[in-house]
Order: sequence, then structure tokens, then C-alpha cells
Amino acid sequence: MWQWLYKLGSPRHFYEMTSTFLPWLTFVTYFLLIVGLVWGLGFAPRDYQMGDNYRIIYIHVPLALGALWVYVMMAVMAAMHMIWNIKVADMVAKSCAVVGVSYCAVALFTGAMWGKRIWGVYWIWDAKLTSFLILFFIYIGVMALRSAFDSETSASKAASVLTLVGIVNLPIVYYASVWWNTLHQPPSRLSLSAEGANPPEIWIPVFFTGFGLIGLVFLLVILRTRNEILWRERRAQWVQDLVKQELSRA
Repeated sequence: MWQWLYKLGSPRHFYEMTSTFLPWLTFVTYFLLIVGLVWGLGFAPRDYQMGDNYRIIYIHVPLALGALWVYVMMAVMAAMHMIWNIKVADMVAKSCAVVGVSYCAVALFTGAMWGKRIWGVYWIWDAKLTSFLILFFIYIGVMALRSAFDSETSASKAASVLTLVGIVNLPIVYYASVWWNTLHQPPSRLSLSAEGANPPEIWIPVFFTGFGLIGLVFLLVILRTRNEILWRERRAQWVQDLVKQELSRA
């Protein structure tokens, strides 16, 4: 196992390994997203209270949870880079920041659309919403730190420190609606019975879109990391050979 992890830390091995399963990951991701979105937006029953307005959960909820899990991944990679100085870990962390801030932005937008329809306002300084907005700004701060230094080493260290400090906000985001009396509803209870608060025909499409958006996270992070590897290792012989092979095919 340690030998496999050691190889995974090699930029060349990471690039070659991801080339083998990237097509499969792409297929599964798009399959899950298409099934989940078509099922949820087109065929799931209307909610007896909110009508069709509730369908935004098929996008908003997986995006919001995805933004949290991307941050966890980014924090793990930042810790690995600081402790063991693994170059690929820093490249993955850098890629996670871009994907995470994108998920945050769309989750905030869809949440505002939900709030306007259900609460009558686009935004309120609710504990859940405010802590999630802070998460969005932490992502931006991490990206800004990376671009503020001329040295890649200094930039990665500064971004890693901010990433690890920002972890304290994650439990606040997740449990805010449980710890405090917030306007945002607490986590919903899933039930296998048709009489449950969220019967299977409502929440099963959420699982499809949820796993699809998780797959999209890995897909985007891998693609951006591969690009980062090619840029940082552009002077390596194996990258130059790869470019020559691609040019010969073209």
C-alpha cells in the first residue's frame, strides 16, 4: 500500500494512472447526472406544500454538500503537502479550490432562488447561510494567496495554512441549523416508507444527482490536476515526449 501511495505522489504516475480510468469516470458521472436530473426535474411527484418549487433541491443540496467535501479533500491534500512535501498533493489542493468555489457560487445562487420562492427574500443573515458564505470567501482567499506570491513554494505553503485554519468553519456550516434556531431547515429525514417525510420517489433522484456531482468533482479535479502537472513538469523529458506523441497523432 505504501508503495502505491508513493507512486501516486509522482506527477508522472498520477498522470498515467488517471488516463486509464478517466473515460469510465466521465461515463458514470454523466449517466448519474442525466438520470438524476431527468428523474427529479421531470418525473418526481410534486410536493403537496411547495409544488414544483422543491425541485431545486436536486441541484442545490448536492452542490452545497459537494462544496463541503471538496474542502475536506483540499484540507487533506494541504496537510499531506505540508507534512510530506508531496508535489501532487499541492496540485490537487490547488485544483480543489477552483472546483470548490464554483460549487459554492452555484449553491449560493440556487439557495437564493429557493429563498425568494419559499421565504420571500433572496438573502438573510441566517447562521447557515452566513457560515456558507464565509466558506465561499475562504475558497477565494486560498486562491488569492496562491496568486499573491511569485514563488510557487511560498504560495503553496501560505494557501495550505489558510486551508487548514478554515477547517473550523466546516462543522459550523453543517450543524448551524441544528445548533441554533435558524430560518434554514435542519437536515431532512429520509424514509423508505411512502408515508415518510421524504418518500423514496422524492429522495432517490437526489442520490443520483448527488453521486453524479461527486463524480463531477473528481472529474474536474483530476482534469485540472493533469493540466497543472503538464505545466509544472513541462521541462521534464516525459512531458516533452508526451507532447511529441500528441503532435505526431495530430
